Amino acid sequence: MQPNTALVTGASSGIGMELARICAREGHNLLLTARREQRLMELKNELETEFGVDVMFFTVDLAEHEAPPKLFEFVQENAISVQILVNNAGVGDYGFFHESDWNRQAAMLDLNIRALTHLTHLILPEMIKQNRAYILNVASTAAFQPGPLMSVYYATKSYVLSFGEAIANELQDTGVTVTTLCPGPTESEFQKEANMEKSKLFDRFPVATSKEIAEYGYKTMIKGKRVAIYGLINKFIPKAVGISPRSFVTRVARFIQQRKD
Repeated sequence: MQPNTALVTGASSGIGMELARICAREGHNLLLTARREQRLMELKNELETEFGVDVMFFTVDLAEHEAPPKLFEFVQENAISVQILVNNAGVGDYGFFHESDWNRQAAMLDLNIRALTHLTHLILPEMIKQNRAYILNVASTAAFQPGPLMSVYYATKSYVLSFGEAIANELQDTGVTVTTLCPGPTESEFQKEANMEKSKLFDRFPVATSKEIAEYGYKTMIKGKRVAIYGLINKFIPKAVGISPRSFVTRVARFIQQRKD
């Protein structure tokens, strides 16, 4: 049995990589998963050398429908006891929905929603058998409002937030806590992959580092906080959205998402 293990998805870069480093620093063994095998191998070697923990990795594209069961089979075959599940893997896209590539939209839905939900469903029953376990779902401040020019991405993060809060309630007497982490703009490979490098969002608002987000996410997860919004300005978003007309909220989101001239 590999006890005290943190399973981190999307661990090859950004917030996922930083969360893996923090978990290793805090003494957790690790199971890392992402698409890029070389990145995972390098991170495994780094963490084992620096922190003396056991690190395994499983290379997979979680957007593929058979990926979560394959990953769960790997967990079972290696007798891995997952104490921390970090659902971090996600992807975005930028532009008008009617002009978008449907295959990319479908992959976003599969990764951001289906894979997160399926993997949680597979891992959770064994987590409940432990005295204490943690789930950290990485959403976004996008979860609190509609997002023109990133309509599907914003909608997927709304799902992650709603799902996380609901199962947190269901699990309140089990010893398993569920934290939904909602960062704002963050320095990572995400904006390049989502084609939104020139968005006003990253030009006019504070941009946190992946390490800052990861440190905050780990700390709030251990405390059992259900919704963790990083940054003072970001904390006002749900309140502002709640008291503002929906049409106004959507226009503001559209303005922020537009590219700079």
